[in-house]
Amino acid sequence: MHDRKASRKWEKKGYFMNTECIDLHVHSTESDGTLTPTELVTAAKEAGLIAFALTDHDTCQGVQKAQDAAKDAGIELIPGIELSTDYHGKEVHIVGLYVDPRNELLLSRTMEYQKCRSTRNARIVEALQREGLSITMEALEAENPDCVITRANIARFLYEHGQVNSVKEAFDRYIGDHCKCYVGRFKVASTDAIALIHAAGGTAILAHPILYGLGDTALEKLVTELTAAGLDGIEALYSTYTKQDEMQIKRTAAQHHLLLSGGSDFHGANKPDIRLGTGRGSLYIPYSVLTAIKEARTAKH
Repeated sequence: MHDRKASRKWEKKGYFMNTECIDLHVHSTESDGTLTPTELVTAAKEAGLIAFALTDHDTCQGVQKAQDAAKDAGIELIPGIELSTDYHGKEVHIVGLYVDPRNELLLSRTMEYQKCRSTRNARIVEALQREGLSITMEALEAENPDCVITRANIARFLYEHGQVNSVKEAFDRYIGDHCKCYVGRFKVASTDAIALIHAAGGTAILAHPILYGLGDTALEKLVTELTAAGLDGIEALYSTYTKQDEMQIKRTAAQHHLLLSGGSDFHGANKPDIRLGTGRGSLYIPYSVLTAIKEARTAKH
């Protein structure tokens, strides 16, 4: 039985609407979300989700923390990850579903990626200091313990310490792509990320392809190359998609015999307009999407 007081608390924060669905792209405090893995389970239960995938950036550590809570809540938890990759100089994200969080190769590679992030974060902090902003790595890490720190964490730190008026302003003025304090970082090749996800027993999904701003020809080239490298599926259902976007990606999936996936890309307060399971209010991902992924995995193995 739902805790109605808890439900009102989550709804007041604007994180989701009560509706039965699944969500295969969700972030926690293990990377740049603002709900802990166990809080996500509570939120998912209150939202009426019957399954969700925890897909933090470059880490699976949150999966084990959420497992017991998900079991107790009767929610199906899909172990996942989101890898930031390089595709011919373009940042492209690959989501892994059903990865083994204990896979040694995945653990060692993601540890390397996290070290690269840490080096980048230190350089961003130094650039912000040169701009006269009060921030240190020590303070940033103290407020984000035991998690993969991303630019979203840095932006929230600046906002919560009164140095910008919003998280968006932090990105727009300082740390967004091509801004004065932006620092690039190492990214694994997209094809290598697909291989890594497969090595960890996972299903590789191209995340939010519309967001890359590619024209039709370039998007077709991207999908063709990644499919040849073993890509399994593509996010056809996503928070910011229009109906036209959704139909375009569904056609692309059919042409390349790719599985459909979908997710809100929920980050909690770091993306306050995105609700768990329903995105901006109209997103709906039926359980049949997950059933098709499971059937493909069974047939493959």
